[in-house]
Amino acid sequence: MSTSLRHGWTTGACATAATAAAYTALLTGDFPDPVRITLPGGRHPAFALAAEELTGATGTAGTAGGTTGGNVGATSARASVVKDAGDDPDVTHGALISSTVRHGAPGTGVVFSAGPGVGTVTKPGLPLPVGEPAINPVPRTMMREHVAEVAARHGGSGDVLVEISVEGGEELAKKTWNPRLGILGGLSILGTTGVVVPYSCSAWIDSIRRGIDVARAAGRTHVAGCTGSTSERVAAELYGLPEDALLDMGDFAGAVLKYLRRHPVPRLTIAGGVGKLSKLADGHLDLHSGRSQVDPAMLAGLVRSAGGDEELAARVLEANTALHALHLCQEAGLPLGDLVAEGARRTAAGVLREAPVSVDVVVIDRAGTVVGRAG
Repeated sequence: MSTSLRHGWTTGACATAATAAAYTALLTGDFPDPVRITLPGGRHPAFALAAEELTGATGTAGTAGGTTGGNVGATSARASVVKDAGDDPDVTHGALISSTVRHGAPGTGVVFSAGPGVGTVTKPGLPLPVGEPAINPVPRTMMREHVAEVAARHGGSGDVLVEISVEGGEELAKKTWNPRLGILGGLSILGTTGVVVPYSCSAWIDSIRRGIDVARAAGRTHVAGCTGSTSERVAAELYGLPEDALLDMGDFAGAVLKYLRRHPVPRLTIAGGVGKLSKLADGHLDLHSGRSQVDPAMLAGLVRSAGGDEELAARVLEANTALHALHLCQEAGLPLGDLVAEGARRTAAGVLREAPVSVDVVVIDRAGTVVGRAG
């Protein structure tokens, strides 16, 4: 039996499918169900419609599973698709994504608006101007291309108003970076390929990049990459950093460092627990427990390098966790937290290369107590 993980579709792909179906119905009175689209990589997935509605038509509006043809003269058409993220733990999996399409003024092309559950950009630094609906550039391109195809096939002008909405999107957005990035009122419509690769964490990494963009646009000279909420609180308290200078790095230290190498901010603080930062000190850039492990031998080597005796090094080598090793060293008066911080700082500096970014590191324990610093 196959154990491969099932891929899914981005919100951008779902919005494109819903838009193609709605515009087809606006021109012909018929909703194609399923509706097939073309993704940037050349795939041609088909999407079943979860809901459909024609407004102002001369006939009877169709419903999912049974459309009624001949409703030419409709003033708007709405089609909905349920997002399937495959086996990825995506916050938007199962969300109902809808597109309402109306005729636009001649020569206006495709004009996008944010319906309920889709956010609006309120801060500079994102790939969209302030005031625009949070529908990212690639999904916009996909929708424009499919509107043009439908118009060519059915004799339309291609001048349309497209309103994208996500049922419950405002609540779902609270589980994302959107509020911090200044995207208010709902979710973003995302995706560069149209495909969700399970556990690729591409959305998280993209959010890290957008967070850096927003911080730079706001003129921040100091940002903090934090592994979790406790380290974020500590960094904010230590340095008085505003929310848009705090990067929810999670396990993706490499994503922060590589993006800052190309888009520098003068100062970076890395803050996190001793376990994760021990892995960074050991050269790992992905700090997830399934993809990197704390190496007790490395920690024992740090003990020896700091003048610790062989008995302590042996005890650290046998420690259950990095936190256990830290406690052993604290009892012996050896600053393992500082040594881990300095090792993590060296790894970070190596990734940043010659970028004009100074790095300091703050190591905490589970209670949020600072147990090590460097830089």
